[in-house]
Amino acid sequence: MDYVCPLDWRYGSEEMRRIFKVENIVRKYVEVEKALVCTLEELGIAEKGSCEKIKNVEVSPEEMYEMEKKIGHDIASLVFIIEEKTSCRFVHYGATSYDIVDTTWALIIREALDLVKKKLKDLINILIDLAQEHRYTIMIGRTHGQHALPITLGFKFANYIYEFTRSLERLKDVEDRVVRGKMSGAVGTMAAWGNKGVEVERRTLEKLGLKPHIISTQVAPRDGFAELICTLAILASQLDRLALEIRELSRPEIGELYESFKRVGSSAMPHKLNPVTSEKVSGLAKMLRGLVIPALENIPLWHERDLTNSSCERILIPHAFLIIDEMLDSMIKVLKNLGINTQNMKKNLELLKGYTLTEAVMNILIKRGLSRSEAHRLLRELTMRYSEGKSLWEAIKESEISKYLTDEDLKNIKYENYLGEVDKLVDRAIQYAKDVISRV
Repeated sequence: MDYVCPLDWRYGSEEMRRIFKVENIVRKYVEVEKALVCTLEELGIAEKGSCEKIKNVEVSPEEMYEMEKKIGHDIASLVFIIEEKTSCRFVHYGATSYDIVDTTWALIIREALDLVKKKLKDLINILIDLAQEHRYTIMIGRTHGQHALPITLGFKFANYIYEFTRSLERLKDVEDRVVRGKMSGAVGTMAAWGNKGVEVERRTLEKLGLKPHIISTQVAPRDGFAELICTLAILASQLDRLALEIRELSRPEIGELYESFKRVGSSAMPHKLNPVTSEKVSGLAKMLRGLVIPALENIPLWHERDLTNSSCERILIPHAFLIIDEMLDSMIKVLKNLGINTQNMKKNLELLKGYTLTEAVMNILIKRGLSRSEAHRLLRELTMRYSEGKSLWEAIKESEISKYLTDEDLKNIKYENYLGEVDKLVDRAIQYAKDVISRV
């Protein structure tokens, strides 16, 4: 294997990798050049027959980049080769290199975003199924890593449904700002096309299925690219949060969720069941978050442009998409093979012998006339009985609190009775996701 970068073979789907292969990029460069020539002929700028001359031309990456070695410019190399092959004098007429490059980026990013959105929708739908299945599977909720109040596993999944759906909305929003072409010449004024410039841009981009940027310099504004990378980094961090949740809950002392793949966990310790796919997701999230700073650094360019963004983006954009692609595929795989141990959830729920329901008791005491501070003090003192091995119910019966509570009160202090509006909240998250998916 001669690969250097793991993204060439280890991470990212072949479908995403194909989008960013040099063959696809050069093919789209040529597609943009063809659209421009045909538009110029339509508007009487290029001579008749120009579009016919160029319509079947093909340029291989090898041809283009071999010439670049000689002349030092990739798009100029492409233009010279097309003209040589077609004898069309109007190739690239009035355009600048980044008319071709940025419009090609728009086409490439559109393909890549379609794939990311598809996989994100698949992930959300898996979570919807899990939330429905486990909406009544009671477990302990944790804050600060400590036992807090009872929740359900479906409620936990519903929170992730909401977060991932917000990312789906962000991707749709950023798509409108970044998937736009430009065809505006050397500094953005369209000078070479006289008073037909706006029409040249409109018709050329229409052929490619793109909207134009409202105005640009020699390059499209880089804030759109930065927003795109930031949006992907947010999604990566959400995937990291879910991966971390699974990793934490798979600890043997917790054992509520686990990756149920049949694989070797450790080369040294045969008993290990390491959550390695979730750990990979967390590791790749670090890399994607690290791409945010270069993306932001690309916004400030000298005057109407300089070249400091170019080399960076050749690495930045493909890597960002291949990383998020691998993360989505990995998390989908984890969720489809997620082990759920409801027995351990019940066991862990009982670890504090009912003391996680002290808020419920405190609220009863307040309704019976005690001040909040007094009710809180009494229950804080009561929790000290935990060390004696007594349950909440036993401790209450032996304390002065018992005079404020009836037998019916004690009977109703149950985990399943203190879940609030979990059912409605799960439904609300699922409906929100379905509404967004239907329009994105």
